[in-house]
Amino acid sequence: MPPEADRPARRRRRLAALLPDLAPWRSSRDFRLMWISGVITTFGSFLTFVALPVQLKDLTGSAAAVGAIGAVELVPLIVFGLYGGALADALDRRVLIVAAEAAQGVLVGALLLNTLLPHPLVWPLYVAAALSSALTGLQRPALDAIVPRIVPRDQLTAAAALNSLRWQVGAIAGPSLAGLVIAYAGLGWAYGADAVTFVVSTLLGLGLRPSPPAHDARPPSLRGIVEGARYAWHRKELLGTYVVDLAAMFLAYPAAILPFLADDLHATWSLGLMYASGSVGGLLVSVTSGWTSRIRHHGRMVVIAAAGWGLATACAGWTGQVWVVLVFLTVAGGFDMVSGIGRSTMWNQTIPDELRGRLAGIELLSYSIGPTLGQVRSGGVAAVTSVRTSLWSGGVACLGAVALLATSLPALLSYSSAPPAPGPATPDAPADTCAPDPATASPLT
Repeated sequence: MPPEADRPARRRRRLAALLPDLAPWRSSRDFRLMWISGVITTFGSFLTFVALPVQLKDLTGSAAAVGAIGAVELVPLIVFGLYGGALADALDRRVLIVAAEAAQGVLVGALLLNTLLPHPLVWPLYVAAALSSALTGLQRPALDAIVPRIVPRDQLTAAAALNSLRWQVGAIAGPSLAGLVIAYAGLGWAYGADAVTFVVSTLLGLGLRPSPPAHDARPPSLRGIVEGARYAWHRKELLGTYVVDLAAMFLAYPAAILPFLADDLHATWSLGLMYASGSVGGLLVSVTSGWTSRIRHHGRMVVIAAAGWGLATACAGWTGQVWVVLVFLTVAGGFDMVSGIGRSTMWNQTIPDELRGRLAGIELLSYSIGPTLGQVRSGGVAAVTSVRTSLWSGGVACLGAVALLATSLPALLSYSSAPPAPGPATPDAPADTCAPDPATASPLT
């Protein structure tokens, strides 16, 4: 075939190589159910994610009060995140997922009732935020730990990219719609819609196959949690993913100050777009994520992406043009998604099934405590200086912290996901440790 005639075929192959790998969707019924349920519940949760700080801003007028949401979420997230990881190794993971989903729906219903009062109270918002954080801590380790049981090992990176795409679909639609719903219909409609999504996602979760613990699983205990923490500490490549993400989110997470940034730029109409812009960037990465399946040095992927997140956040703080801010927030979201895919792949490739729940609890802390504390940091700095100073200074600090951590943890930069070697795995050779336990894996895998 002449070279000119082959050009369209080459272009089609290059395009196909960029598109998401749908193998997990095709091979696993449970993955499809979880994916659809996740789209629905993420969409609803972002309605509340926007509504809660907006309601606090309206009731208090204080950036510090909005940032304090992170403070009340912190302790429940730490305690129940670690305990939820231990529960995920000791109980049926499907039961944990569904029960927590239903409980979250009840909490959103309580927020709706408070909003319908003639004079809504402030304290129930903090109580609901704390309880929701506790339920997230109980549920998320089970959600993460169940994936390697229902998806084959060679599809884990593709599954991470598809889960990221799922999250971004809801994260874009939810905040974008939330801004309009809150502005034109009121906070009650946002909370009510979220409650309905939890009902639907709970019903879908009931269709998952059971995911019981290993036959020799021990009851949840402090000793078991310490065992998981000790494993993570001795695996420096894992430790690197935790601390790099923690630093990036703590120093450069802007969500709490976005309502004030929109006011500062005289563009209150842009608030929903600001909340959605990071997800737009993540979606752009997700829909072109075919290249991620060919990456082998995931540690370098995490470090470069975390540095890009900090730089883009700093640039968003330096500019006073709302559309430029939106562009940089979008770029930051893209880098965050690249980092998330790299972290998820490393976790799933290096953690044995019997520790997966407890390590997922530690993972939850690494990627949740950072944003939680980041809300406190950004709100506090904005109250003392200015909103834009809080934004750019956090981005610059993120760049420095990522560089320092990458230098201090060479195992993170040298990590390579080589093809699994035959024979039994050892603690120092993690390539095969994420293979599902034949006694507990889903029949689909």
